[in-house]
Amino acid sequence: MSRLFGTDGVRGLANEVITPALAMELAQAASIVLGFNTVKEGARPKAVIAHDSRISGEFIGAAMTAGFAASGVDVLDAGMVPTPAAAYLVASTEADFGVMISASHNAAEDNGIKFLARGGKKLDDAIEDAIETLYRSKDFRYPTHGEVGRVRPLT
Repeated sequence: MSRLFGTDGVRGLANEVITPALAMELAQAASIVLGFNTVKEGARPKAVIAHDSRISGEFIGAAMTAGFAASGVDVLDAGMVPTPAAAYLVASTEADFGVMISASHNAAEDNGIKFLARGGKKLDDAIEDAIETLYRSKDFRYPTHGEVGRVRPLT
């Protein structure tokens, strides 16, 4: 089985490689690896989500937002911003992690999912591997009622 993460996140043709199901499940895996494994016990992780101007960024973002919130992560939706702004917002809001939906210079029909560590930094390969391992195992969190995450716009 080939590695899901490439040099700068997960990239591919939107709705063929980067599907809503993939996006939601990657968000669920990241919620544990970047969120619940790093915050104080009993705390709720916080994530920033942003996308570039690609049309597919909206549905990919919606799927990821659903995955984060369903896993118990509070989501700050930054909307359409450039990648450096997303990294800045992760740091300035003191979020536990973030995600930028962008395929950078690749074709418009492609898209990508780039996770950002606390402080807006690029993830180490070992962290990406941990997210991928959990994604493949499907051993996700399924909280109920008041333990699900909240979603709000970042204004």
